[in-house]
Amino acid sequence: MKSYPEKHRPGRFQSTIAASTTVNGFGLWSGKDVRVEIQPAAANTGVVFVRQDLGETASIPGLVEFRIESPRRTALRRGGATVEMVEHVMAALAALQIDNCLLRCDAAEMPGFDGSSQAWIAALQAAGRQELDEPRDVLVVTERIRVGNDENWIEAVPSREGQFSSRVRIDYGYDSPIGRQTYELEITPESFCQELAAARTFILKEEADWLVSQGLCQRVKPSDVLVFSDEGPIDNELKFSNECVRHKMLDIVGDLALAGCDLKGHFIGHCSGHRLNAELVRTLLSEFSVVGPSRLLSA
Repeated sequence: MKSYPEKHRPGRFQSTIAASTTVNGFGLWSGKDVRVEIQPAAANTGVVFVRQDLGETASIPGLVEFRIESPRRTALRRGGATVEMVEHVMAALAALQIDNCLLRCDAAEMPGFDGSSQAWIAALQAAGRQELDEPRDVLVVTERIRVGNDENWIEAVPSREGQFSSRVRIDYGYDSPIGRQTYELEITPESFCQELAAARTFILKEEADWLVSQGLCQRVKPSDVLVFSDEGPIDNELKFSNECVRHKMLDIVGDLALAGCDLKGHFIGHCSGHRLNAELVRTLLSEFSVVGPSRLLSA
C-alpha cells in the first residue's frame, strides 16, 4: 500500500443529466429489444443500472466490483440481476463527465446500435448536464502499474499535467485486413466526441459466422457493425482509417469508468481487452486505496 496521498479533490464538481432521456434498440448479442430510460440522480449515487423487468430492487452499480467475466463484452451482476454490454454507455458517461444517473432498462443487454457510443452521446447531450454541489473524487496515477503478459497488456503511468490520456496498439498481423494500428489521444469531452464516439465494434468474418452458428447476433447485419473479410469491411465503409484501434480506446474509456472516480494518468494498451482493462482498474483501486463518496453504493 502506498504511503503517499493519491486521492485529490479535483477542480470540478460532480454532475448528473439535466433531464430524463430514453433510448430504444436491441442487444447485439441477444437480439432482444430493450428500452433504457436515463434519469438524473443525486450526488454520490454513481451510475446505477436498474433492471425494471426484475423489480425496483434489481439495481447494479457501474463499478468494477460487480463485473463478471463475459466473452467480448463488459457485464455486471448484483444478486440475481445482470446487465451486459455496458462499456459503450459507460464510455459516453465518463467522457461527458456525467457521474450520477439511473439507467432503467427492461432487458439485460444494453442496446448496441452500430457498436459505437455515438447514439449514447447524442441522447446524453440532448438531455444536458447539471452540475451538483459535491466534488468529484480522483485517482492520480503516480507510478507505473502493468497487468497482462508480453503479448497482451495494459499499463497506467503518470501523465503530464494531470491529463487523462491513452495510447493503444492492436496487432492482427500484416496479412489481416485490420493489420497493425496505433492511436494516441488526450481524452476530453471534446476529443472523445470528435475522435472516438463514432468508432464501431469490429469482428472478423469467421468469428461472426461462428457466433451466428451458436445462436448469437442473429439480428446483426454486416452493414450494422464492422465485419471484416479478407478484402476489408463487408457492406460497410470505415469512418476512420484506424477505426478499429479507436474503438479499442473507446472500450478502455468505458472499462476504466468502472473505477467510480476520475482517473488522471496515461493508459497504454497493447492488444488488451475487457478482462485486462478491468484487472488494471482493480489493481489501481487496490494500490491507491481510492474510497470516497462516489463509491458508497458498493459497500
